[in-house]
Amino acid sequence: MLLCLDAGNSRLKWGIAHTTGWYAQGALEWRRLAELGAVLAAAGATPRAALLASVVDAKREAALQDILARHSPALTLTRLSATAAAAGVKNGYARPETLGVDRWCALIGARQLEPRPCLVVMAGTATTIDSLDAAGNFVGGLILPGLDMMQTALAKGTARLSQAAGAYADFPRDTADAIVSGCQEAHIGAIERAFHRLPNAACCFLSGGAAPQLESLLKIPVRHAQGLVLEGVRVLAP
Repeated sequence: MLLCLDAGNSRLKWGIAHTTGWYAQGALEWRRLAELGAVLAAAGATPRAALLASVVDAKREAALQDILARHSPALTLTRLSATAAAAGVKNGYARPETLGVDRWCALIGARQLEPRPCLVVMAGTATTIDSLDAAGNFVGGLILPGLDMMQTALAKGTARLSQAAGAYADFPRDTADAIVSGCQEAHIGAIERAFHRLPNAACCFLSGGAAPQLESLLKIPVRHAQGLVLEGVRVLAP
């Protein structure tokens, strides 16, 4: 069995994979990282190898490795990075290794599910919008501040705009609603413009904590897919 790890800015997602698919999956907020050993033990499996897709700092990675070593001393941990090509996906970056490994794994995960052109959107702490053509070429992508980050930036950068809770409206009539609606409209516009740049695009894969806020507003075919990064990690197993 293989332990697949997606170390994101907000949470650590994990999955235990075997030769035919997934045995178990879950997620932990970083403040609960100490519980990981018990969570894996409760899953009833003892993987001998682990693959890590990480966008976090060295301190968090070291804490993760320490917990894994105490849980399973024989476990070997391999840190993944983006490459020029893998699993039917070709990396369009001039320097392939500089593409975020989470984006790379999500593209690979999406390619396993959809052979036609598609957009891969991960709406989390940051929002990434990446394009795959029919041949599996990653042709480029966008990075935006996530919804929460956008709203926080407005609150911090202006004297009279607070981060009060608001709701989406076509024509907002108070400031809180105007902020929420503006941030969501910015995301919707970026996603839909990127989708329409792909000829005969099949669908938009949408994942991340902010996905529910965006899904109902999008006027394009949307497929909810929370485990794309983990799926890509699993596919990249040697």
